[in-house]
Amino acid sequence: MNWKNFLPFLPVLLLAGCTSTFTRVTPLEQPRNANNLYPVEVIFKSNQQAMRWESLKPFVLVNGDLYPLRPVPIVPNRWEGFVPVPPTANGVTYRFKFEYLYNNVGTEPQPGSAASPLYNLKIVDQ
Repeated sequence: MNWKNFLPFLPVLLLAGCTSTFTRVTPLEQPRNANNLYPVEVIFKSNQQAMRWESLKPFVLVNGDLYPLRPVPIVPNRWEGFVPVPPTANGVTYRFKFEYLYNNVGTEPQPGSAASPLYNLKIVDQ
């Protein structure tokens, strides 16, 4: 059998076993505030060796809308941002999404993404 027969499956084989982990470091509930924006933070790690870390674009996804995250100074792989919660709502469901490029044998870098599980943030009146 020729190794060229496996070439089309190489990207799949390279990505197999690659995992991304999300560690939410946001409290489960926050007091209601006047601007209706609530901070969220996440630690993102991946063992995907082909990932181009410099291409990473992190977001928080709320009700179909993407809001950018920014890196936390000095702390590697930690990102922060804000989610909007209407003043009449008692909470919001959100997830983190990281878009990136990964190296692919024989072609230009390809787009990829990783998404966290859904998280709930409860807003409590003071």
